[in-house]
Amino acid sequence: MSTRTREFILITLLAIAVIGSTVAIVQKTGDYAFFDPMIDVKTMIDRYAVTEPDDEALQQAAITGMVNALDDPFTVYVPPRDSEDFNKELSGEYVGIGAEVGLVDGWLTIVNPMEDSPALLAGIRADDRVIEIDGDSTRGKTIDDSIDLITGEPGTSVVLTIERGTETIEITVVRDHIKTREVKGFHRDPADPNAWEFLIDAERAIAYVRVAQFTGQCAEETRKALEAAQTKARRPLEGIVLDLRDNPGGILDEAIEMADLFLGQGVIVSTKGLHYPESIAEAKAGEGFEQAPMVVLLNGQSASASEVVGGALVDNGRAIIVGERSFGKGSVQSVRPVPSQPGAVLKITEQLYYLPSGRCLHRLPGEPVWGVDPSPGYFVPLDRDERIAMLTARREQEIIRMDAATEADNTNWSDPAWIIETLADTQLGRGLTALQTRVDQGAWPEVADDAIVADEAVYLELAGLEKQLMRMMREVDRVRDRMIALQANVTPDPTPTPDLIPDSAVLSGGTISILDADGNEITKLRLTGEDLERWLIDADVAPIGSN
Repeated sequence: MSTRTREFILITLLAIAVIGSTVAIVQKTGDYAFFDPMIDVKTMIDRYAVTEPDDEALQQAAITGMVNALDDPFTVYVPPRDSEDFNKELSGEYVGIGAEVGLVDGWLTIVNPMEDSPALLAGIRADDRVIEIDGDSTRGKTIDDSIDLITGEPGTSVVLTIERGTETIEITVVRDHIKTREVKGFHRDPADPNAWEFLIDAERAIAYVRVAQFTGQCAEETRKALEAAQTKARRPLEGIVLDLRDNPGGILDEAIEMADLFLGQGVIVSTKGLHYPESIAEAKAGEGFEQAPMVVLLNGQSASASEVVGGALVDNGRAIIVGERSFGKGSVQSVRPVPSQPGAVLKITEQLYYLPSGRCLHRLPGEPVWGVDPSPGYFVPLDRDERIAMLTARREQEIIRMDAATEADNTNWSDPAWIIETLADTQLGRGLTALQTRVDQGAWPEVADDAIVADEAVYLELAGLEKQLMRMMREVDRVRDRMIALQANVTPDPTPTPDLIPDSAVLSGGTISILDADGNEITKLRLTGEDLERWLIDADVAPIGSN
């Protein structure tokens, strides 16, 4: 074969490849007409815009606009500049010193050194005030500014100047890859604050495990936590509390493996989408925790993978659900690189989750059913203040305090009443009470059959939205009062707010008629309050006789 012939074949193959890459788009749109308006607008911008256009910004806006038009908050375009942070969030790994930080009185302050982190090993402690990073003061810096100074390449050092009480010390920390530990117990081990306690009721051999997010290896970490609790109990576990509250989800495969840890058979979850046939994940027998009764804690922030696990366990009769209806994020996203833009990715929803019962987890517009509901009798909602109190108490248990004193005698984690009173955790208290009864009596306690839990979940959300609306209206009133106070000290506005309704008028119980341009009555409305003028001021209305 001649060189010219080989070159011709190569060029032909390349041409076929390029044409093939556009086939999917052409088949979808029928022709290239989909792109014509974009090209026309871009051409006119280049030719006529009063300022020099930023091509990259225009391109990003066009991509973002297409993604937003899908009306799916979980489909996200990630440009190259954000890909590093996106990958850290996805994997739960990053390079740094491993400490949670905050601003206190304008200074960077250590909130909590993480388990097994370089910060903890170097001697960094909770409440340490970081006054300098490599000699650069943190006073007045934002958290992000300080984090930029602390993070760097693995193996490099950073010197932190610490104020601890009356001492000022310098601590050198060697940066390293940090893997967040997403599997936690109910409190730190007093003998080793770097470790967690997982055996919440030693007498009954009941374990407690909280999974904060489904990152890589969390199913295996959960297995190890349960094995640690079993070793401490010196016998097989009699009960398990799996806390998935506030868990936003993560990797589907980890959720399937987690559910399989507790199931000997049955469907775990199925997925299907427009371009995908149904795929069913089933449990396989042989794990060590397939028999112990379980309580799963869920709330309105439990989403995605956490809903898969909770739904699989309750549908297969392995657990009861205690808490609130879950979030309803039952969609499968794939992360796909954008070929023409190195570093950019599209996280796109491709399938939906379905529970063993056939219920779709995803919260679809207009559908009254979504997510996973608490078991009958175990709908335990928390209002805003109760939730803050619970999270505050839980946060205190997470902080690593190397010099912490031995726990007080009145600490009793196996007492649900103590948990509710001291830790403000009604959901955990209710769940532990039910599990203790199941262990002691061989059956779950009898409870009221609140079969209307689905309605209760909707009512709860409506109540929350109503409170939000009331807060917004109070804020509007505060802004208006502030404007009135300021207007008293300035020259009157030449175009004052129109006085549409006399102040002496009593509106409640009255009516308002809407007439068209020809004087025909369109509708008549009954007035239920005195705020009509406030809403009419910004409407397209004016007193008759005015311009």
